[in-house]
Amino acid sequence: MKVCVATVTRHPEDARIMHRQIRALLDAGHEVTYVAPFTHCNVTPAPELRAIDVPRAVGLHRARALRSARTALRRGARDADLLLVHDLDLLLALPRHRPPTVWDVHEDMAARMDGRTMPRLIRRLESRAERRLHLILAEKSPRFGREHPVVPNHTYVPHEVAKPPGDNRIVALGRLSETRGAADLIEVARLLSPYGIRLDLIGPADPHIRPLLRDAQRSGLLDWFGYVPNKHALRMTEGALAGLSLLHDVPAHRDSLPTKIVEYLARGVPVISTPLPRAVETINGNGVLVPFADPESVAQAVLDLKADPARRAALSVAGHADARAHYHWPDRAAEFVAHLEAWANVPSTVATHSARRAVPA
Repeated sequence: MKVCVATVTRHPEDARIMHRQIRALLDAGHEVTYVAPFTHCNVTPAPELRAIDVPRAVGLHRARALRSARTALRRGARDADLLLVHDLDLLLALPRHRPPTVWDVHEDMAARMDGRTMPRLIRRLESRAERRLHLILAEKSPRFGREHPVVPNHTYVPHEVAKPPGDNRIVALGRLSETRGAADLIEVARLLSPYGIRLDLIGPADPHIRPLLRDAQRSGLLDWFGYVPNKHALRMTEGALAGLSLLHDVPAHRDSLPTKIVEYLARGVPVISTPLPRAVETINGNGVLVPFADPESVAQAVLDLKADPARRAALSVAGHADARAHYHWPDRAAEFVAHLEAWANVPSTVATHSARRAVPA
């Protein structure tokens, strides 16, 4: 099967797109054309891919990127058996003559928008896509009228924990924004600095948050590494005292699984999280819950773990075991590939190519 995979808003090394879905397709013996903003993100495409470079769609100025995307999609989908798009924006750039097309719905964009006009337009676009395309969801959502396959944001869980939790470093993975607790994280770093505990922030930040992070880094409160490719970012979490997930209680986060929690558990890092419903369900007792927007409680939870090595070790072992049993991506990869093969109407390779690959080093 020849699959054209496309994104213009996300990093080409996006963990869900590149390291899970594309890798599963390649492991199953399929050919992949990848349309993505390689130059903009300073990424060299993997040699086994047919890469098509496009500008990245950012901010309010997206017209040029969408024009380029429309041309790239026509080229990439010309001989493809299936087109898989990952952005809401690309629904506006689909070629008229195309193979069966799948939209992978990563998140609820309308829930992130203020006002009334944009959410209504997004819902209308989603409804049109549901009628005309195949959909894959990162998680179940009542906003769609029909049932669609769910391909969750699981991760590669190593067979063993590489490093036990230490006592002088905490980490926070993922995008940094106001509603993702960026200001809370900076305050936590300030509160813990006298105790010799340092915060590593691993992920890109929204534009208005960046000056705050730079100031905190210059003052020696924390280290902000910006965007780091997923496999390297996960290694950086290993051996941390705790992994923080301080998402606020807003509609965009309320019913979503925080992927960073799964990634902390997978690496044997004790989790400290705000009590969003999916976070509580995922942690399953293998972490510490703290109130929303309460840096003092977060800092105290960190200090309690620092003072109790036995509890840190127990949370690490139990969290890793739970992640291995329930959130190991290779356990779901074959199902993902089978859905695409069925929609493309090609013979299944799932029985002959195992999607259970070695965990990346």
